[in-house]
Amino acid sequence: MRFRTQGVLLLLCGAALLRVSLFSELYLRYVKEGLRPYLVISGVLLLVLAVLGLVRRENGDGGSRDHGDGDGDHRGGDDGHEDRHGHDHARSPRIAWLLAAPALALLLYPPPALGSYSAEREEAKVAAQGVGTFPKLPVGDPVELTLNAFASRAQWDSGASMKGRTLRLTGFVTKDDDGAWYVARLFVNCCAADAQPLKVQVRGAKAPARDTWVTVTGTWHRTGSPGSDEARPVLNATSVDRVDQPSNPYEKR
Repeated sequence: MRFRTQGVLLLLCGAALLRVSLFSELYLRYVKEGLRPYLVISGVLLLVLAVLGLVRRENGDGGSRDHGDGDGDHRGGDDGHEDRHGHDHARSPRIAWLLAAPALALLLYPPPALGSYSAEREEAKVAAQGVGTFPKLPVGDPVELTLNAFASRAQWDSGASMKGRTLRLTGFVTKDDDGAWYVARLFVNCCAADAQPLKVQVRGAKAPARDTWVTVTGTWHRTGSPGSDEARPVLNATSVDRVDQPSNPYEKR
C-alpha cells in the first residue's frame, strides 16, 4: 500500500508539472519564462520515479511482509509489520492522500495569475538611480511602453521624453477606494511569490471592472517635477480597449 500511495502521488505531481509547463504556458502565471526547462525536467523525473515505485510494488516487494520461520509468524514482535492490535505499520496513513489535492488542483483547474488584489496591497516600487535624462522614444505614435518604463520616465526623466507623445499601456484594472483607477501589472524576479505591483493611474475614461485586461492609449500627464513626491505615473486616456489576458501576464524586465 505504501509504494502504491507514493507512486500515485508522484504520478499526479509529475503530470501536473508537465500539464502547466510542457503542454501549455500556464507556468507563466507562477514563475519566470526561463524556469520552464527545470519544470519539465522535474515533471519527467517525478513520472519516472512514480513508474519505478509502482513496478516495484507489482513485482512483489510487498510480498516480503510475511516473515514466518516455521515456528509461527512474528506479528507480535518488534520485527513484524503488525502489532498485537492488528495494525499494519507498512501502510501509509489515509491522510497522506490529502497531498494529492494540490496536484489535482494544478492538473484540473490551475489557479489564475495574481491580479488586482495583490496590486492593491502595495504601491509600485521603481528602482531608480535618480533624476536624469532618458533615451528618446522610438519614432511613430502610439509608442508601446511597459508600465515600468512609463513609471520610470514619469518620475525621473528630467528631459520629459514622453511629452507630446501618444503612448499605449497594457495591463489589468485595479481601483482605489476614492474612485481612482489604474492599469496595473505585476513584476516578478523569480516567481509569483515575490511579485511587485506596477500601477499607472488613468484619467479621462470610465473604469472597467476590476481585473479586466485593457490596452489604454493616451498622453502622459505631468504631476510634478522629476524626483519629487508629486511626480506620479499618470496617463490621460483617449481610448480604453478590452483585451484578452496575455499568455505571460507579468511585466517583463
